[in-house]
Parts: sequence; C-alpha cells; structure tokens
Amino acid sequence: MLTGSRNLSGSVFSSEAMASPVAREKSRRAAVKTALERHKVYVTAQRFSGGSYSARVLVDGEAYWVDEFRLSQLRQGLTPAELELTPAIDD
Repeated sequence: MLTGSRNLSGSVFSSEAMASPVAREKSRRAAVKTALERHKVYVTAQRFSGGSYSARVLVDGEAYWVDEFRLSQLRQGLTPAELELTPAIDD
C-alpha cells in the first residue's frame, strides 16, 4: 500500500517520490563538491632506478618525491600531511 497524500485529482502520491529528484540533485552536487575538494595530483617527473620507481608530484603547489604506493594513496584522496610527506628539496 502506498503511503502519502491525495492530490486534487484524487491520485495518491508519495512524499518520497516528490523528494526523489531533489535528493538526486543534492547527491550529484555533493559528488561534484567532493571531486572539486579532492587534491589534484600532478606527476612532474619519474625515476626508474635499480628496480624501484619514484615520482615527483605536485600537490597544492608543493612538490614531493613519492614511491608507487604513496602515489596511489595521494590519487585516492589522502593529503601529503596525512601521509607525513616532506616537501622535495629542489636541486
């Protein structure tokens, strides 16, 4: 049985159905906001030496040297502070 109210024509409508487009739009906006707030990670250099990989990345204007694992963590949304990274020293 549907729960809700009757409109002027006598049809039953659900308040959930009415809120669905609004809830969907709020969800979309939240997803966009999350994506925009996520740190952009730019790989500016890569090194392959002795079987190991390292990348120089730029995050929020600061450069870091990271290994493959840390790079994947940054791309998943973790911040350099959360990973306790120290900025790269330019030569």
